[in-house]
Amino acid sequence: MSFSTLRAPALSLDSALAALRAAGEPTRLRILALLTEGELSVSDLTDILGQSQPRISRHLKLLVEAGLIERHREGAWAFFRLADGSAEGVGLAAALAFLDRDDPALLRDRERLDSVRAGHHETAAQYFSANAASWDGVRGLHVSETDVERAILDAVGTARIEAALDLGTGTGRMLELLSPHVGRAVGVDSNRDMLALARANLSRASVTNVQVRQGDIFALPVPAESFDLVVIHQVLHFLDDAPRALREAARTLRPAGRMLIVDFAPHGIEHLREAHAHRRLGFAHETMSGWLAAVGLDLVAHSTLPPPDGADDKLTVSLWLARDPRFVSDALPTPSDFEVA
Repeated sequence: MSFSTLRAPALSLDSALAALRAAGEPTRLRILALLTEGELSVSDLTDILGQSQPRISRHLKLLVEAGLIERHREGAWAFFRLADGSAEGVGLAAALAFLDRDDPALLRDRERLDSVRAGHHETAAQYFSANAASWDGVRGLHVSETDVERAILDAVGTARIEAALDLGTGTGRMLELLSPHVGRAVGVDSNRDMLALARANLSRASVTNVQVRQGDIFALPVPAESFDLVVIHQVLHFLDDAPRALREAARTLRPAGRMLIVDFAPHGIEHLREAHAHRRLGFAHETMSGWLAAVGLDLVAHSTLPPPDGADDKLTVSLWLARDPRFVSDALPTPSDFEVA
């Protein structure tokens, strides 16, 4: 969309001046440029910019007050992202598009961002490797997998699925569960230890219509528009940039294809960050539905599985089912389908 056709909400003079004052400082402008790469925590920005946490927090407070960024609280952490939809946010997006991405300061910041994210990835990878053999047991500490799997099959339905993709396949359990309902399925995971375990589990279960591949969830080793169903089961809470992963997953969907996301509802069990490498403490329905809409998918169903007896040390599981709104082209009539007069 060109800037000439962009229609932003009206912005008062006072609001415009407040936004310009907030953005018109070197560190705050660098923060805004970094947030174009995805949401970040105070700790991330402190590591990237090399400044004290109180100073970074002060800059963030001013940007929030000016309506340029939004703050989302999760337990002891807070995540920040660019404002979306407001007059200030629309104006900011247009202004940031003019920044020179090759500016030395911005290049250094992005390099440090890559390093910070690589550190998060390595922490998660070490956790996965250390817990590969007992991974399903770890999941069982949170909520009954039997109930979750029943809900997954209910969401998927009984219609035959030609091709399915399981992202962050882990032990391969989703591939095994779905194998009777699909023509073929592919599981992708970045961790070699998990893939070795998945292969062993699938072989033991005599599942022959699936395969697993090593790959990056942000750059999947599969063609576009090649799957009728994409499953993302208990993966997004480990990621730095869940919306980016959803965008890449949506790329792989055929017209009318479906995406099933299974993850935790918001919770406050803080030790899961340290003990189990969780980056996010669950996702609100409004957040997930917004992300799905942003990647062009229609949300068609949402359900929750609360813990038994409301136990405080358990987690509620949420399921979101979305669909690609495009029609299947070969379902439309062709000239040969019509009788010639």
